[in-house]
Amino acid sequence: MPPASLPPPAPDPHSRAGTGPARVRHLALDLTVDFAARTLAGTATWHLAQPAGAADALVLDARGLAIEAVAAGPHAGGSALAWDLGPDDPVLGQALRIALPPGTVAVTIRYRTGPGAAALQWLAPGQTAGTEPFLFTQSQAILARTWLPCQDSPGIRFTYDATVRVPPHLLALMSAENPQRLDPSGTYRFRMAQPIPAYLMALAVGDLAFAPLSGRTGVYAEPATLAAATYEFADLEQMVATAEQLYGPYRWERYDLLVLPPSFPFGGMENPRLTFVTPTILAGDRSLTSLVAHELAHSWSGNLVTNVTWNDFWLNEGFTVYFERRIMEQLYGRPYADMLQVLGRAALAHTIAALGPTSPDTHLRLHLAGRDPDDGLTEIAYEKGCALLLALEARVGRPRLDAFIKKYFARFSFQAMDTDAFVAYLRTALFDATPSLEAAVELAAWVDGPGLPAAAVSVVAARFADVDGALAQLAAGTAPAALAPPTAGWSSHEWVHFLGGLPPTLGPEGLGALDDAFHFTASGNAELLAAWFPHTVRAGYGAADVALENFLLRVGRRKFIVPLYQALLATAGGPARARRLYAVARPNYHAVATTTLDALLAEEPAVGAGAAG
Repeated sequence: MPPASLPPPAPDPHSRAGTGPARVRHLALDLTVDFAARTLAGTATWHLAQPAGAADALVLDARGLAIEAVAAGPHAGGSALAWDLGPDDPVLGQALRIALPPGTVAVTIRYRTGPGAAALQWLAPGQTAGTEPFLFTQSQAILARTWLPCQDSPGIRFTYDATVRVPPHLLALMSAENPQRLDPSGTYRFRMAQPIPAYLMALAVGDLAFAPLSGRTGVYAEPATLAAATYEFADLEQMVATAEQLYGPYRWERYDLLVLPPSFPFGGMENPRLTFVTPTILAGDRSLTSLVAHELAHSWSGNLVTNVTWNDFWLNEGFTVYFERRIMEQLYGRPYADMLQVLGRAALAHTIAALGPTSPDTHLRLHLAGRDPDDGLTEIAYEKGCALLLALEARVGRPRLDAFIKKYFARFSFQAMDTDAFVAYLRTALFDATPSLEAAVELAAWVDGPGLPAAAVSVVAARFADVDGALAQLAAGTAPAALAPPTAGWSSHEWVHFLGGLPPTLGPEGLGALDDAFHFTASGNAELLAAWFPHTVRAGYGAADVALENFLLRVGRRKFIVPLYQALLATAGGPARARRLYAVARPNYHAVATTTLDALLAEEPAVGAGAAG
């Protein structure tokens, strides 16, 4: 069956591209990476979806870019075109409006980025695992416009090819067909044949090596990290094969991972063909690889079928969380996946409480016009979206829901989907056969209602029964050392649940006994440390102070560091300590993290719900 055709989307409140009739279809990018100046410079040639009409203009998004010239045709030497940059908005940037003579089929823009481009993180050697500098991009949600003039809307897709010039001892990679070995010339050429939105544009440059994991999967990392990464991700091919069994063929040819330095602000980023991942999941026991399953699942939900605007973000993330846990269940069993569901539901409850149970920000359909779309990157999109699919599964059964999801990905592949179009398709493909189903699921309450609807399915993890038993024994006065033997086989997820269940009244002495028994402060597992440190901060457990400060100075993952700064702010004398630490740590954080933390650590911070990732 050919892909279904969706109606034209409504204008994107976070992109200026909807204000002009011209649409792009292909990008030819030519850039030089300058580590000394911390800039990218070169040309972006946009091929149009159709020749320009009599009054057409090409409208692109730009933020902080220095536009040097604009020419007609596929080369910078074409005839000059009139252009202007509109008023600057601190979130949206500027509209780059280019006048198009009738019949124009391509436009070439010569430009350079600023050293403070928000998508780009330039790392000195001391911020990496090696002895060379490093560059990586983070384009989601609307930061592609800070390193590329583009139609920066998730509803607009294009293919691309690129030439990137870097220092000859460094390797360049993109969200495209990638080299696996260093080219002594320092010139790399890339091709992405499948159309993608601008937020999936990605570039990384560093001292990188590659190790294959299967014929279509592999891992890139700095040489000092490669062996650990290769061990950690040994099940990657099984993950891809399992995902295909569930919801159809993988459409992007290769699936490789790039392990970034620890300043990367997210757990992972689903750039097509090359997922970026944080080194904080290198636990040494493969216990945190559900994050990789999540980014892989985005190859279907998000990369293949994409939210039209960031108001529909849940269509990317809710499906992906559900899909991720189905992959983990297939590989490691239902009890393992149930732990992920329970931890996710707890995170959702925390977010709803922080945002407020009646807040419109707890709706699946968001209204983010006039705000940074990163405001919508919370557990609502992820976990409430997943909970809706669990509610559907409970009422129609897995086989029927799986058939629906598989057909959904096939019918709307390489297209954008908004909430209204999805609801219409859900009614046609699933609800029509059972008219009472929509009311039973309470669909309207999920999409446009606050909090967690009554139709939500309870989740239970059998493997957490032993954890809850240990917590009960601890509360009854059992010494932590006596609990050590039964906990020997616990996974990271059981330990995170244990730490989340510790009483908030536990003082330094109690935390010290736990630390002596289980060595939390000395753990190399970032998930455990991120769950442990809020207790040590609250209780004033000084033995963990050095480890906490080292963690905040080294790790830039927003999911971890925002709650830790929030914990510091809530203690006596904590605000001054938090700001002192942040002043030192800030250069190691990406703009995605500093945007949140700058507001949080202002003189009168407004503590919010935090962010997923």
